Amino acid sequence: MKQIIAFLFVIASTAQNKPVVFESKVLSESKLSCRAIFVDSDKIWMGMDKGRYGFYDKKKDSLHIHTIQSVNSTTDFRSIAATKEAVFILSVGNPAKLIKIDKKSLQETIAYIEENEKVFYDSMHFVDDLNGFAMGDPTENCLSFIKTTDGGTTWTKISCDNLPKVYEGEAAFATSNTNLIVNGKSIFMVSGGKKSRVFVSHDFGKSWQVYDTPIVQGEEMTGIFTADFYNDKIGIIAGGNYLKQLQNWSNKAITLDGGKTWKLTADKAAFGYASCVQFVPKSKGKKLISVGRTGLFYSDDFGENWTKISDDKNFYTFRFESKKVFYATGKNKLVRFEIK
Repeated sequence: MKQIIAFLFVIASTAQNKPVVFESKVLSESKLSCRAIFVDSDKIWMGMDKGRYGFYDKKKDSLHIHTIQSVNSTTDFRSIAATKEAVFILSVGNPAKLIKIDKKSLQETIAYIEENEKVFYDSMHFVDDLNGFAMGDPTENCLSFIKTTDGGTTWTKISCDNLPKVYEGEAAFATSNTNLIVNGKSIFMVSGGKKSRVFVSHDFGKSWQVYDTPIVQGEEMTGIFTADFYNDKIGIIAGGNYLKQLQNWSNKAITLDGGKTWKLTADKAAFGYASCVQFVPKSKGKKLISVGRTGLFYSDDFGENWTKISDDKNFYTFRFESKKVFYATGKNKLVRFEIK
């Protein structure tokens, strides 16, 4: 691993006309592709390409990459979640394999396998040390949805009889492990493709409501690629057209009522295709960060206005450690950002 330290000072003219300084430090430029990141107290866990996962040790300032023995070298791990004791990574493609990794011993266990020519899991999340969920593309006439209630030891796939039906050509995108958001007992799932909708449950998946969105849709590579909910009311969806990545209209929207209604924001402005969007913690839902093929952007007014922080097009995903610090990764890099 070659370690490079770089500081990027950017003055952002915000809605309140107050300058914001972003400082960045490149932690690693190892050769990798990563779309799944989990920020732990002492490590940054990463699901990677080529059948690998890794972690950056904050105390030792070093990146460690491991190959999962029970998968082949073409496996992509694009979903990641964790409990206090273990990290879980979930592969895309057939067969889907969910690997449990003990945080201390790094022992690997296959917790779930699913074989189907259509299987493709996109996102995973634990709400506490017992309850976890993962969602993926349809193998029948609903989004795939699996859950655990015993801390990830066993997983069960929920029948389509208990889930909303999808349209032909409606699926999801595994760009940043942000198709599934759990906030309290509320679960939000987002879709894209021929239809782009939000699936909402306020009782841990026992019942569901589905809401239409104004995000561009109708083609295979259009729709919602990423979402986040600050609480069970304030949420953002983003994405666009993967084949027209500069297109910045109908690609970002805000809800203030838990997904029932959506308002397009910054239409024909700011970023184009986005792979990951997140609320800044403890910002009352006002502050947001987005990454994608047109760069890294910041907003402090519920997404109405955005300021470009970086032109870097190689960030796929990121997560916050605190209201000031977040870690971004993607193609061949891991970078620590701090909002000063």
